[in-house]
Amino acid sequence: MRSRVPYRVQVAVTLRDYAPADLDALWRLDQECYASGIAYSKRELRGYLSLRGAECLIAEQDGFIAGFVLAEHAREFAHIITIDVAERARRIGIGSALLEETERRLAARGVREAELETATNNLGAIAFWQRHGYRTEGVIPRYYLGRIDAYAMRKRLPAAKEI
Repeated sequence: MRSRVPYRVQVAVTLRDYAPADLDALWRLDQECYASGIAYSKRELRGYLSLRGAECLIAEQDGFIAGFVLAEHAREFAHIITIDVAERARRIGIGSALLEETERRLAARGVREAELETATNNLGAIAFWQRHGYRTEGVIPRYYLGRIDAYAMRKRLPAAKEI
C-alpha cells in the first residue's frame, strides 16, 4: 500500500509497506542510524520483520529509502522496535509521518497502547517521543551495550473511531 504523507512533511515523500527486497537497504540504514552493538544484525532485523504482528512502514524520497519504522503488536499492545531516518532526511517531518501513520494503523487493528525503549542520553530521541505523546514509565538499567540506561516509554492510542 502506498500513500502520500501528511502536509507537515517538507518534501515529497511516499509511505509504503515493507517488501522482502527492502531488507538490505533497511539493514544499511539501521547501521547508519545506530552504533555498533545497538544497530541490529541483518539476521535480527529479518527476525523482527517476520514476527507475527510485525508492521513495517517505509518512507521513500526521490527513489531512496529515507526512513522506516518497525513495530510489532499482539492484541491491544504494540512495541515500537525501531524508527530510523537517514541523516540527510532528518528534521523535515519524515519520522513524525512514519510514526503517525504507524500509530493510525495499529489503532485500526485494535491496539490501545504502544511502548518503546530509548537511551536516557539521547536527548533528541527523548524529545521526539515526548512530542508525540510518549511518557516515561521507568528506567531499564544498562539496556544498551550493557552500560547505557534506557527509558521505558508508553503511549495510549486512541480508538480507531477517534482518529
